[in-house]
Amino acid sequence: MLVKLSDKASAVIESGALAHFVTVNPDGSPQVAIIWVGLDGDELVAAHLFGNQQKLHNIRRDPRVAISFEASGVTEHGLDEYLVVRGEAYITEGGAPELLQRLAHVYMGPDVIFPNMEKPPPGFVTHVRVTKVGGAGFS
Repeated sequence: MLVKLSDKASAVIESGALAHFVTVNPDGSPQVAIIWVGLDGDELVAAHLFGNQQKLHNIRRDPRVAISFEASGVTEHGLDEYLVVRGEAYITEGGAPELLQRLAHVYMGPDVIFPNMEKPPPGFVTHVRVTKVGGAGFS
């Protein structure tokens, strides 16, 4: 069942907090990458210029993912807040340079041009449908 993100969770995702993106390797072990993540409607999105990345191979085989973000708040118990999103991912071809440019404004600054290359490849976009939200300060 899909879950709608709260405004608080959406704000963390769009804040420029780096995402710890976890996929499942063929042997069942976790594979973790630090990536930029944004929102497209109710889905989380990330861009990849090149298709030979382990996380993309893993998603094509097993779409289950988990993504964590450090938040800026503190819980009532004095713990630093963090958000964990679980979901099912799928990959579409194309659109990576445009999404990376949009995310670069969040992560690097409003005047940044990224990717800084002539004619970047169309790449791939990972979309994550949210199935569970948790973490400290989020439920």
